[in-house]
Amino acid sequence: MSELEANINKLSGYLTRFQQTGLLNQIGGKAVSALSGDTFDNHSPVDGKLICKIAKSGAADIDAAAKAASDAFPQWRDTDNKERKKILHRIADGIVARAEEIAFAECYDTGQALRFMSKAALRGAENFRYFADLAPGARDGKQLPSPTLMNVTTRVPIGPAGIITPWNTPFMLSTWKIAPALAAGCTIVHKPAEFSPVTARILVEIAEEAGLPPGVWNLVNGFGEDAGKALTEHRDIKAISFVGESKTGSMIMRQGADTLKRVHFELGGKNPVIVFEDADLERALDAAIFMIYSLNGERCTSSSRLLIQSSIADKFLTRMVKRINQIRVGHPLDPTTEIGPLIHKVHFDKVCSYFDIARQDGATIAAGGEAVEGEGYYVRPTLFTGAANNMRIAQEEIFGPVLTAITFDTEEEALAIANDVEYGLSGYVWTNDLTRAMRITEKLEAGMIWVNSENVRHLPSPFGGVKASGIGRDGGDWSFEFYMEQKHIAFATGKHKIPQLGKDPSE
Repeated sequence: MSELEANINKLSGYLTRFQQTGLLNQIGGKAVSALSGDTFDNHSPVDGKLICKIAKSGAADIDAAAKAASDAFPQWRDTDNKERKKILHRIADGIVARAEEIAFAECYDTGQALRFMSKAALRGAENFRYFADLAPGARDGKQLPSPTLMNVTTRVPIGPAGIITPWNTPFMLSTWKIAPALAAGCTIVHKPAEFSPVTARILVEIAEEAGLPPGVWNLVNGFGEDAGKALTEHRDIKAISFVGESKTGSMIMRQGADTLKRVHFELGGKNPVIVFEDADLERALDAAIFMIYSLNGERCTSSSRLLIQSSIADKFLTRMVKRINQIRVGHPLDPTTEIGPLIHKVHFDKVCSYFDIARQDGATIAAGGEAVEGEGYYVRPTLFTGAANNMRIAQEEIFGPVLTAITFDTEEEALAIANDVEYGLSGYVWTNDLTRAMRITEKLEAGMIWVNSENVRHLPSPFGGVKASGIGRDGGDWSFEFYMEQKHIAFATGKHKIPQLGKDPSE
């Protein structure tokens, strides 16, 4: 039996219970169907087969979950921070114990390759451990004395929070959002993406088995236009943290306006990787290929625009084409696979549409540019060359294994091209000229920039974008700033003069 066959057999065992019971909501500590009894089917992008039926929730389910989160909030808010730390560490332990189950389910649910998802669960556990260790000091403030007052600050959890997570790497991104919310003392209502909900169910089970009180973490499945809209409009939900498309972020902001919700958006990107002629071209090639073709290209920080200096473009692109054509496309549970299928037929059709768009705009398809025949939503890793930055393939977020290469001559031209998009999430700069790196990073319109490196996530550092790429930052204390309210308390240190109104001077 091959390793792939063995992995498929293991997967079958992991999914059996979901196939029997369907994927339920978790509200107030209880696994429940949608109040309407409605369900929808969740099919794998690998082979189109039914994974299981999912509870199709609506406004009534969201209302029940928000009420449960509100009822549980006072107890969780007042739970000793050290106790919260212990519970979060136990959640991390539970994740590690079920890491293979999580990875296999994620692969089959999303199409992501096992070589990347095998570590996703462990990264999720790290997120919980990191914020667990920060929990005891989450409310610590500052002492700000003035001549007449002792001013102190503290932070308190904002209240029940809504968390809406995407279909790409959903497990890791869920932990990234949920761990700091719980560490801060918030209760949550989590709505996972309808295309990839399986690991969210596993995660909430782990949390309650670790001792998280009922109602602190509520899971509601459903579609954005039903469950999502109800969550963003609900008065008991004080904040919404969302990862997804920019146009959806705008919609959520409008939906939350009437209740003055705090929002945090991590949205789209059309991120440049700028390669200058003096760069370490071997490493730049590795990084550029990794940052667009890993995770099937379905990542917000992918380097989807290659800006390559003209003097080295031909040689660099020739080597890139050779490498791209050798990338292994296949079943995500095959350990040798580097690219699996795209998440869903809707997304598959969108990505494939850009092959014709590229031809119409006058670009060259130097590699890929076609779907893989057979079952599942597979496409060949693709490279467009001869592109200009005003083409749709250079302006629009394709969100697949598709790279657009654009040449430049000067540093000023590279910077102008890099900034000439509506997005500003991340950027990558390859040069051995330190002063050039400093000039470029100062003017590059992006929330995160890596110099001579691919995206290497450091949890204490801020993660987020500018322009249409988002509002707010994740990571370290920035996460607590979102999930907590600042409170200022002033103590008079003496009998300072208080202005007197309406008092007779003779008195």
